Amino acid sequence: MTKGTSSFGKRHNKTHTLCRRCGRRSLHIQKHECSSCGFPAAKTRKFNWGEKAKRRKTTGTGRMRHLKDVSRRFKNGFQNGEPKNARHNTIMAKTNKD
Repeated sequence: MTKGTSSFGKRHNKTHTLCRRCGRRSLHIQKHECSSCGFPAAKTRKFNWGEKAKRRKTTGTGRMRHLKDVSRRFKNGFQNGEPKNARHNTIMAKTNKD
């Protein structure tokens, strides 16, 4: 009995399928657990022994649609409403009418 090439040729069933959360082909069908992100666990799977893997998945590797905006707003102290000079101009226009 060989335990090499001829044995590997008999493998044709998929053990993993696509994960809903990370999109990788790492979701074990029988266990229903992703070996990449840990889905369906609430916390994302990450370990300190996989430093390079953490680097690939961390914040800043994607679009950061919201966080890009937050850093800019933080610099200006999270201002809201219209600009001060615009408010001043509307007040002056009202006083000039009267």
